[in-house]
Amino acid sequence: MKKQIKRIGILTAGGDSPGLNAAIRAVGKAAIGKYGWEIFGFRDGFLGLAQDTFEQLGKDNLSGILTVGGTVLGTGRDKPHRMMIEGKERDMTKAIVRNYKAHRLDALVCIGGGGTHKNSMRLAELGLRIVTLPKTIDNDVALTDATIGYNTALGIATEAIDRLHSTAHSHHRIIIAEIMGHRAGWLTLGAGLAGGADVILIPEIPYDLEKIAAAIRKRSKVGTNFSIVAVAEGAKSLEDAASFVAAERRRAAARTLEEKEYAKLRLAELESEHAGNTLRLAKQLEGLTGLEARVTILGYVQRGGTPSFADRLLATSLGTACVDLIANGAEGIMVAARGNSVQPVPLASVAGKLKLVPLDHPWIQSARSVSTCLGD
Repeated sequence: MKKQIKRIGILTAGGDSPGLNAAIRAVGKAAIGKYGWEIFGFRDGFLGLAQDTFEQLGKDNLSGILTVGGTVLGTGRDKPHRMMIEGKERDMTKAIVRNYKAHRLDALVCIGGGGTHKNSMRLAELGLRIVTLPKTIDNDVALTDATIGYNTALGIATEAIDRLHSTAHSHHRIIIAEIMGHRAGWLTLGAGLAGGADVILIPEIPYDLEKIAAAIRKRSKVGTNFSIVAVAEGAKSLEDAASFVAAERRRAAARTLEEKEYAKLRLAELESEHAGNTLRLAKQLEGLTGLEARVTILGYVQRGGTPSFADRLLATSLGTACVDLIANGAEGIMVAARGNSVQPVPLASVAGKLKLVPLDHPWIQSARSVSTCLGD
């Protein structure tokens, strides 16, 4: 027999994404209007649940937020088991469980990306009834076709590339646009293809610097003395990729705590060295092609502003389906977008997984067909 639902909680965690408010609105309005439940919004991600900072959601604070960017609940990257409280790192898992029970919550909706799903899984294993929604502009959450925020960010990045074309053409330069995506290249690949970039560099395909330079020089020889390079912030050269692979293997093979700490430190050092890679790439291409290179880092611009109609639709579909699933007894699941439908998938199958760009993806094939250089 299904437990009667009376009260649920909701929080947004990780980086902000366009469409979060649309999802909060969908969950809130469906919970209240369709089922008559109470709904509590916890502030600043899991930190709000740990510190018991919340507000009850209703008509007043759900109205007018559909088109607003960011999240009215605030967000944060704190992990339940590693939170900075008064300058000290603490495990707040017990406090979260205690507050969940004190509010007599029947379920908790967590909206976020990869980190949020891992943290949600930890809480589900402690007996909390958890349902998640996938959110990230990187589109790298496993087992869902789309994530809340990706479509809006894709439009922003594509428009940026469109605008950069005129400057590149006018000044006969290489214009490099750095686009978000540490581990997955969905955003860079999509924007680069839609914006007509001449070179697209993504984390899944380590690049050969000389092959990029050769592609740009070839354009110059036929009279096209400018190029647009769309590069993901996590794209790596063949040499850098080899270093990361070696460090990952070292960490996987580590047996002692000291070895593990060394491997972790080495990965952190590599990440630090890699942080300025786009600027280094620009200098290298200048030397190899004889053309001036300029870098535009889109950064947080991609995560802000009004969500696209597609993200509003996605957030509303996932949010309302989430409430129906909770009403029907679901727990320990993520609500995923699958084609034109919405489906629950086990949270255990999502947590810790990444959806990377397959090397045989149609977008990859299309990029090669229109002579876009992918650096390999």
